Amino acid sequence: MKKVVTFGELMLRLAPQNYMRFVQTENYQATFGGAEANVAVSLANYGVHAAFVTKLPAHEIGQAALNGLRKFGVDTSMIVRGGDRIGIFYCEKGASQRPSKVIYDRANSAISLAQPSEFDWAHIFEGVDWFHFTGITPALSDSAAKICTEACKEAKKRNILISCDLNFRKKLWSKEKAGQVMGELCKYVDYCIANEEDAKDVFGIEADNTDIYGGKLDRDGYISVAKKLTDRFGFKGVAITLRESISANDNNWSGMLYTDGKAYFSKKYAIHIVDRVGGGDSFGGGLIYSLLSGADPQKAIEFAVAASCLKHSIEGDYNMVSVAEVENLAGGDSSGRVQR
Repeated sequence: MKKVVTFGELMLRLAPQNYMRFVQTENYQATFGGAEANVAVSLANYGVHAAFVTKLPAHEIGQAALNGLRKFGVDTSMIVRGGDRIGIFYCEKGASQRPSKVIYDRANSAISLAQPSEFDWAHIFEGVDWFHFTGITPALSDSAAKICTEACKEAKKRNILISCDLNFRKKLWSKEKAGQVMGELCKYVDYCIANEEDAKDVFGIEADNTDIYGGKLDRDGYISVAKKLTDRFGFKGVAITLRESISANDNNWSGMLYTDGKAYFSKKYAIHIVDRVGGGDSFGGGLIYSLLSGADPQKAIEFAVAASCLKHSIEGDYNMVSVAEVENLAGGDSSGRVQR
């Protein structure tokens, strides 16, 4: 069985019920999620040995977060316990022309205050095939960025494949700081994952003839972005999610994988969104699974996009679908008809 390690922050998600606003609701639904943890859950559901690494408080809320991962078969044995608090994010679900909103309360969380000495990467990476992190984690603190760097160095020493989702978050750090830190980390990365904004925000690389707010995408522009990223960092592959936002509820969704000088585009899905949080993470999980399974580039991008398409129909951060369900959609059955 292939083994993947992901590293990042697991947070408590508090969300008003249905489509109520923060200023309107009297009740919040509590779940857990976080970019790299979401990827680990996807991989565990696909039968991969997926281990998630972080630092969580030893109190009951930290334990509840850890238990939530165990429920889906994620290996939590490498999680460090300690610190005073788990990060929190509040998520207000958008509708029609009203966008979703996220408010962070994650300062001084256990993982943001963690020190490099707390993680024995030589031990963590024993028997590991793939390591995944995102640009969210080094944005948490200078010490978190240093932990990411040490993890990448150890993974590279062991010839472990490394993937990174750029995942720029303007509420966590500036574009200038992101470009500096991620520019160093990407020197170790084999597969880079991005969306239509990340390459521009982090590295100043922009697709031509594209309007992310007007829903207009140009394929040649994204091929150019992927080529420039590859030329700069020597990536084995660049995967870009292509979201055409019609409204908060309805998007067109597709993706591209650029590898060995050639671009592979998936089919496009018209999706009606139940919950878009974790959509990019489910794409990353699908891509890692398919590449680890030896899929060719076209099948890999089709699987990743189909997996992410299904995630948009599921409440919460985690993508709770099987390989068979993803392959069924990728194979052309998008009818949504009752299975019986």
